[in-house]
Amino acid sequence: MAGKLELMRWLLTLLLTICCASGPLRGQSSQPQPQALTPDQAQALVQRALATESRAAQDLSHVSHPMRYELHKTSPNLTSTKEIVETRDGDVARLLTINDKPLSQTDEQNEQARLQALMDNPSLQQHRKHSEDSDTTRAMKVLRVLPTAFLYQFAGTAKNGTATVEKFSFKPNPQFDPPDLETGILTAMAGEIWIDPAAERVVRLAGSLQQDKDFGLGILGQLDKGGWVEIEQADVGGNQWRIVHLKLVMNGRILFKQKNSNSEQHYTQFAPLPTDMSYKQAIEMLRGMKSTE
Repeated sequence: MAGKLELMRWLLTLLLTICCASGPLRGQSSQPQPQALTPDQAQALVQRALATESRAAQDLSHVSHPMRYELHKTSPNLTSTKEIVETRDGDVARLLTINDKPLSQTDEQNEQARLQALMDNPSLQQHRKHSEDSDTTRAMKVLRVLPTAFLYQFAGTAKNGTATVEKFSFKPNPQFDPPDLETGILTAMAGEIWIDPAAERVVRLAGSLQQDKDFGLGILGQLDKGGWVEIEQADVGGNQWRIVHLKLVMNGRILFKQKNSNSEQHYTQFAPLPTDMSYKQAIEMLRGMKSTE
């Protein structure tokens, strides 16, 4: 049963990783009378961009090109800011603010104690790294089937800064036969995907569930129709692409309990790090920081 519970928890957040690089762009205006791509041209561009994302995910750029960044997360009950450091041993995080205020003395002591426990017990970081690797494996399953899971149709162009991006709507491909549970959710999803044709990178995916979706367990596990996800990606320097904005609104039920997810995340202040940094070195870096407003 523990395995099923873990799977159900992951499925509720599956839409966070269905495309490791995608999301909505703000402040962009549609261009009048775009030159339409033929269906074959549209499908070819989408497939090239998705192939690029798949290669990037396999490359594990957080290992070959690690970075540190800030994650600001808001939800109905809590707002937090964390500093994240990517290392060869997995990510390490340090809590900076709660509800946009510096940590209290007690919270600061608890955070330092947590980091010390992580330093003293490598198995804790190994477990974290194992979870990250499992998430990557699941994401790769989805990435590999995206070209065939949906039918893509050219929907115009928009401006992303000085670059022109190509917009595509997508809907489930009735011929797609999901090979596993992870990819099965795609049969209920539709939305838009935006692609930078010069970089051949996905810069936007905004999708919503068109129907209730269960996971083979009937009323024991289901995501409700109308849930949606927005994920935004950008080049954060050195041709390194990272998610910079994510919003998830999802309702469902697991083992008769209602589960609601409503959160927004912003990723900022990206800076490159040495490739050989260990997680213990990352902890020493993070422990020297002060909580800030």
